[in-house]
Amino acid sequence: MFGDLGKMMKLAAQMRQKLPQLKAEMEASTYEASAGDGVVTATVNGKLALVDIKIAPEYLTGDDCDGEMLEDLIKAAVGAGQDKASQASQEAMMKLTGGMQLPGMQELIP
Repeated sequence: MFGDLGKMMKLAAQMRQKLPQLKAEMEASTYEASAGDGVVTATVNGKLALVDIKIAPEYLTGDDCDGEMLEDLIKAAVGAGQDKASQASQEAMMKLTGGMQLPGMQELIP
């Protein structure tokens, strides 16, 4: 019983030591996703904030340019980028905790 407690204490100390570096790495990371076969490409950071958006110029000059469609593609690309960043954050936490799902740990990094 005390062996498991010792392992948990050691893991907690390791997590406390590694968490600031992991948080900084996640915040500095960027994730790119596109929608509409590349018509819109969004880049979000590890905090899930939009940092860049690109719209294919050929879409804007084409006859099929539709404002509502473009709005939907932007939302889809940003959402997909945020999903990628969120998934990367979850994977990083799982790696940090050795696969254990600890309540409240996910909120410690973006």
